Amino acid sequence: MKRKLPHLVVLLGSLAGFLSVAVVDIGRTAPGPITRVHGALDELAQGESCASCHGGIFESMADACLDCHETIAEHIADGRGLHGFLSGTEVSRCSTCHSEHNGPGFPMVNAQSFRMAGVFDVQEFDHAMIGFEMAGKHLELACLECHEFAEHDLVPDGEHRFVGLSRDCASCHEDPHEGTMQTACASCHVQTGFEEQHFVTHEDVWPLAGSHAESTCLDCHEPETPYSLAALTARTDPMRPRDCVACHESPHRDAFVVGNASANGLSKDASCTLCHDPEVHTFRGELVPITAEQHAQSGFPLGEPHTGVECADCHAATNDAFRDRFPGRAADDCAQCHETPHGDQFDDDPFSRGRCVACHATTHFEPHAVSLDVHAQAALELTGAHASIDCADCHAIEDDSAIRRFRGTPDRCESCHSDAHDAFFARFGKQLAQTDGGTCATCHSTENFTDIPEPGFDHRRFTGFEVSGAHAQSVCETCHERTPEPDDHGRTFGRIVAHSGSPQACSNCHDDPHRGEFDARGLPRELDGRRGCERCHDTTSFRSLSHGFDHGLWTGFELAGAHAEVSCSTCHAPVSPSRAAALGGRTWSEARGSACNDCHADPHAGQFRRDGAVDCARCHSSAREFGELKFRHNLDSTFRLDETHSALACSACHAAVQVGEVEVVRYRPLGKECSSCHAMNQDVLRRPRRGK
Repeated sequence: MKRKLPHLVVLLGSLAGFLSVAVVDIGRTAPGPITRVHGALDELAQGESCASCHGGIFESMADACLDCHETIAEHIADGRGLHGFLSGTEVSRCSTCHSEHNGPGFPMVNAQSFRMAGVFDVQEFDHAMIGFEMAGKHLELACLECHEFAEHDLVPDGEHRFVGLSRDCASCHEDPHEGTMQTACASCHVQTGFEEQHFVTHEDVWPLAGSHAESTCLDCHEPETPYSLAALTARTDPMRPRDCVACHESPHRDAFVVGNASANGLSKDASCTLCHDPEVHTFRGELVPITAEQHAQSGFPLGEPHTGVECADCHAATNDAFRDRFPGRAADDCAQCHETPHGDQFDDDPFSRGRCVACHATTHFEPHAVSLDVHAQAALELTGAHASIDCADCHAIEDDSAIRRFRGTPDRCESCHSDAHDAFFARFGKQLAQTDGGTCATCHSTENFTDIPEPGFDHRRFTGFEVSGAHAQSVCETCHERTPEPDDHGRTFGRIVAHSGSPQACSNCHDDPHRGEFDARGLPRELDGRRGCERCHDTTSFRSLSHGFDHGLWTGFELAGAHAEVSCSTCHAPVSPSRAAALGGRTWSEARGSACNDCHADPHAGQFRRDGAVDCARCHSSAREFGELKFRHNLDSTFRLDETHSALACSACHAAVQVGEVEVVRYRPLGKECSSCHAMNQDVLRRPRRGK
């Protein structure tokens, strides 16, 4: 620590010296009046804000200059203009070219300024230094013709002496093209005069021959198009010759053009010359040949039975329009040439799409080629019994048109088959309609109506009654008894309505062993969405209480304390099988009652009986321990215990007595007078002697 002390002293001394110099320097006056341009600024006019130009402690003079001269700062940063041309050392010393404190009459931009920047004659300034090559007519101009304020002592606020001019020709010259040329003027014009122009010759791009040699420039280079002269002169990349389709609209379909181009190793747009000669003045006529291979690219190969057909048989020369003469028929579009016996049935059919070959062979119309696999593509797949019926059974000839009807033939079960369920499932129409083939197909197959394939009939979904538990172990005929004779629909399967009415309530099929006890007024009709027997039972077994049994809710006797631990049979004795049948299947007897003495002997021998019953709960608060009492002697009896009696044990007053053959504690009746418990002693009470 002692070694560092001399260094600290030196550092503090240096800092004090620096501050003293700074204080002395701050007190100095300006070396001379400032120039007119800076004197016009209020903050500099008094000569007191030196730091604005000279910079502060952490800012150089050059940085201070550029804080105000932002345009010059941008030029230096971007390397533009005269200042951007200077070296880093030169550009950081503004005062070398622009000295100050020479009075208001001194111009800060002068001949010396330019000489210091390497320009010895301002009138001979080479604009190439700032990236603008001046030549021709521009060299004849005086500086003031472009730089209006070049020789002004004070440039108006917002204006510039030299910077700020645009190199765009249109900024000085009127545009005779009115903005239609999308390229720079120098692309076509030179600085020696607008009359002198330069273009590439057409032969360098595409020699004009044949019918093209007779066209004018504007025939191919229309204004406001990608090929206008304005657009082409703006290109910087080499111009490639245009393909035919750039000027001529092709009437051919893409598949035909692309196919032939690919087969000959050409691009799509360059394939026109395979058939059309540029020297020929027309695209049509006998001079335009086409081979069988080229014709196949149209999508219609000339195979059997069309190999011997003449071109004019399909392409009549009387049709002037190309699309009329060459409509672009498909090989399987027979109806374009052949009359159809089916009318308009298949004009827009999604299966055939008007194609005869969907049902017929390509070489003959009869017999038809509709197999089961083909028919499966229609709305109705032929399976099961449907696969063996004759076509005419479903597709009949309409008398008024003599046309056999195919499209529009009903494809849903109910269209051909009567409803054996008497519209029972009509209420589920929206759900059943989701099934392909019709409502019947939801449950039945096409083999026969008797069999119901997997996953079987959804009993809950379509009847509201779920077959589960013990019900699921039974056969259908348990509820749907077979009829001796079939009905009008051929049905022998019994209807549940005839058997037991609505299947929703358990009591329709099962006797109520509770004799309606749980349907009494005040008891809930529904619990968690369950009604009837389902409030407690499920379909597995009546002995199974899957939802539990709330003893307090349904009987008014809540099982608490010791009662909650005993088995049901403790209070509900099992019933013999013969007796159970008489009780509707009930296997447990009813409880003796809800009063304590219905099950428990009265240890008090009837002392607390009222109206023929004993309310044990008045004194015994716990159903688990009878010894736990809630008896309040002063409130629940007619004898109030004073301080002396409260200290006594209960047995002092309530002694055991013999009642018949049973010994019980006597509580009532007991005397309430003192003499009822205490004998009178005559010797205690004596008259006091006279004079005592």
